[in-house]
Formats: sequence, structure tokens, C-alpha cells
Amino acid sequence: MKMLVTGATGKLGTKVVETLLKTLPVNQLAVSVRNPDKAGELRARGVEVRQGNFDHPESLDAAFAGVDRLLLISADGDNETRIRQHANAVAAAERTGVKFIAYTSIVNAKESANLFAPTHQATEEAILKTGIPYSFLRNNWYLENEIPGIQGVLAGAPWVTSAGNGKVGWALQQDYAEAAAAVLLGNGHENTIYELSGKLLTQEELASALGNVLGKEVPVKQVEDTAYADIMKGAGVPDFLIPMLVDIQKSIREGTLGIESNDFEKLIGRPTTPISEALAQIVNGISQTK
Repeated sequence: MKMLVTGATGKLGTKVVETLLKTLPVNQLAVSVRNPDKAGELRARGVEVRQGNFDHPESLDAAFAGVDRLLLISADGDNETRIRQHANAVAAAERTGVKFIAYTSIVNAKESANLFAPTHQATEEAILKTGIPYSFLRNNWYLENEIPGIQGVLAGAPWVTSAGNGKVGWALQQDYAEAAAAVLLGNGHENTIYELSGKLLTQEELASALGNVLGKEVPVKQVEDTAYADIMKGAGVPDFLIPMLVDIQKSIREGTLGIESNDFEKLIGRPTTPISEALAQIVNGISQTK
């Protein structure tokens, strides 16, 4: 049995690999990475490192050769780029005889109006067309996505948002990584969909939990989208990123991440890490990198 994780040097991929290595014999794990030089530590530990570039389909045939179970971690980039790259990966999985694909999607992918949903809709559909047994890991939102806002609060800024009362099922990347590893390692996950969300919270509730961790009140500044864009620009966010950040706030405001589920418990045997504990981990991590 050979398992392969794509994007294994990324933030989520690294955590999935570390989780797998706790129980999986190292000779049963391979990783596909764009730049093998970044995976030197994994190679030194005995993990088979393969070069695979989603923009070069020919490289993926070699990367996926002999793989039984594949974790396809969604790539970075705009929707058009990601749809093309994921299609290349799915086609390579079909050509090389991969027997099972787990894919990191987004909550409520099929019906979602989230700005990132088109990528996941197209990729889920591409996987379904192959007939390969699958598991769609429909991830909500990584709490780590909020690190810039948390850093701002630590520097004395309020929690700035234009998301209104929209709710989010935040969870740590480690929780999502453990769920992905459970699907790769376990039985009975063929042709399944898991909606993976933490406890649903508003921006105010998240800021309140952060305040409890910091021992101080965290004021919340609710603004319109245009004001949010101006504040992000003033905070030094690059211009090309600002429209995406505004669209994320809009997607949250419109309820696209307000999907409740207990699927985490089904996969990892526990709820997600409690929000205060999760925020404390992130705050400690920020302090250690200063």
C-alpha cells in the first residue's frame, strides 16, 4: 500500500505528513512537491520524495506512479489557475491507476457561493467523472487565516471586519490534517463527503474568545467593504490581495461558511480543538517568532 500527499511542504501538507508518520511505516509514504529541495528533511527521514508540478502533467505521471491512495491538497492561486492545475492532477491520477483520491475541498462545495467554490466544484466534478473512489474533505476555514488580524490586535489595533454577523466554522490546520490522515489510513471512506467545521462563531465571538486568551477586551470595528479595503491598504496589504480579502469578508457575511457539522468527531474521535485553546496556540506561536 503506497500513499502519496501532494503539496507536502505546504502548511497543511506538512501537518498531514507528520500525522501520518506517527502510525504509517515510512516506506508506505511518498510525497509530491514542486521543489524537492524543500523536502530534504522528509527524504532524510526515509520518505520518498517525488517531483510533481501541477502545471506540467508529464511530471505527475511519474509522481503518482504506483500510488494506491492519494491526498490531493488544493493548490494556491486564482480559481482559473487552480481549476486547470487540479484537472491535470486528477487526469494523472486516472492515467496512473490511483485507486482512491481524498481531496481538500470547501464546505457545502456543490451549492456554495463562496468566492473559492468554483475551484472545488470543478475539481469534485472531475474526480467524480473518473469513477475512482473518493472522499471529499470539505474544509471550513483555517484559524491560521486570521493570524494577520491577531497580530494587529497584539499591536493594539481593534478586530476589523466587514463580515457582519456571518458565522465561520474555524478550526486549526492540525485538526484538518488529522481528519485527512484518518481518511487516508482508515477503511470505509470510499465515495464519502465530510463537511468539516468547528463550532460556528461570529467575528464578535471570535474576538471575545481572543480577548479571554489575552486577558483584555478586544474591540470589534464593523465597517463597510470599501472602508475595510482602505484599512487593509493602510495596514500595508499589497494592492493585488485586497479585493480577495474583501470578497472573503463578503462571503462570510453572506453565510457561505456557516455550515455546522459533527463530521470531525466521526473522523478524529473528538470535536475540534476548543477555540480558546486554539487561539492560545496561535498567540504563543506568534510570540515565539518575534
